[in-house]
Amino acid sequence: MAKVAFIGLGVMGYPMAGYLASRGGHEVTVYNRTRAKADKWAAEHGGTAAATPREAAEGCDFVFACVGNDDDLRAVTTGPDGAFHGLKAGAVFIDHTTASAEVARELGAAAAARGCHFIDAPVSGGQAGAEKGILTVMCGGEPAVFEQAKPVIECFARFVGLMGPVGSGQLTKMVNQICIAGVVQGLAEAIHFAKQAGLDVPAVISAIRGGAAQSWQMENRWETMAAGKFEFGFAVDWMRKDLGIVLDTAKATGARLPLTALVDQFYGDVQAMGGNRWDTSSLIVRLEGVKKD
Repeated sequence: MAKVAFIGLGVMGYPMAGYLASRGGHEVTVYNRTRAKADKWAAEHGGTAAATPREAAEGCDFVFACVGNDDDLRAVTTGPDGAFHGLKAGAVFIDHTTASAEVARELGAAAAARGCHFIDAPVSGGQAGAEKGILTVMCGGEPAVFEQAKPVIECFARFVGLMGPVGSGQLTKMVNQICIAGVVQGLAEAIHFAKQAGLDVPAVISAIRGGAAQSWQMENRWETMAAGKFEFGFAVDWMRKDLGIVLDTAKATGARLPLTALVDQFYGDVQAMGGNRWDTSSLIVRLEGVKKD
């Protein structure tokens, strides 16, 4: 059992922190910008709610964070009353935010200057994966620090891997989002084409799902896509944030991502249709021009 803190109790962080307490048996202190949610978590899981990230981090062996973006992450780490001001020597800060590799390296250096350690550890699996405790976690950091943190991270994950030095976890998450963007657009076009051609969509999927066309998106999203239902996963607003990071990084590294840039524009079209909170499979709406109730 370790003394841990979790900063950020959104749709991902709330259940992740819960597994640290229930599955890991760790002593957990939580912080959330909205104090009522932290108090609710503490009452539900038997932990402690802190007034600031600094207070949450004090005396902890591991401090986790899962917040919105680079600026949010800086605010809860090096900002006034940030967690880094409360870290003890040797503590490990594990960031599950999907953020830039640049901010990961920046915070890695800031943690080292305080005699602490930093792991960037973005996750894949969405809200359902967090609630079931089966996330995929892609880490960047020092091997010895990773081995120290891995058993704790495994409380809410089915895969935890070290991708390289600090920043590598975020870069791996970018690869993940590039793959998803292309696959979802392809599936949206395929279902749209099948409908327009007068085919029986369930019959078509049954025929092709066992072959080279198969994907996680097909297995889990074809039916809801065809029905015009988009309340089952990662929101369009979040995907656009992630793809923005991807495209900025591609520009800096010289990587050419024409399909990713195009799909990012398509998600912009979905936002313009009011689909900010629809899940990423809603790309089909811009092809069909209507969302079913």
